[in-house]
Amino acid sequence: MLHHIEIYVSNLDESVEFWGWLLGELGYEQYQKWELGISWKYQETYLVFVQAEERYLEVPYHRCRVGLNHLAFHARSREHVDEITVTLKEKGINILYIDKHPYAGGPGYYAVFFEDPDRIKVELVAPSLS
Repeated sequence: MLHHIEIYVSNLDESVEFWGWLLGELGYEQYQKWELGISWKYQETYLVFVQAEERYLEVPYHRCRVGLNHLAFHARSREHVDEITVTLKEKGINILYIDKHPYAGGPGYYAVFFEDPDRIKVELVAPSLS
């Protein structure tokens, strides 16, 4: 079982706004908070976001480099994916593969793919109908 994931971010305030809303929608609760970081927890797993030091901000994150590609979360239902998609659009959050939405993952794979403020890909996947 995964214990936690720690992600360094370029702008903690922007990340708190983005991830706080999304993780709250998914049932996570704020767990820890300090000057340069914050975490949200769901059951025994938590996600930590830490402000990267200025000296490391020159090279931006890109999901196609070595390292993290994306984070995928379970949605409660297809309707939940649709609700989150509407809110993402209202918030002006970049939705990926919009031409194939909500089946960008293939037939029967109902999901929305989008990006956080640092362009980390996030995926919200509905339960399979089978």
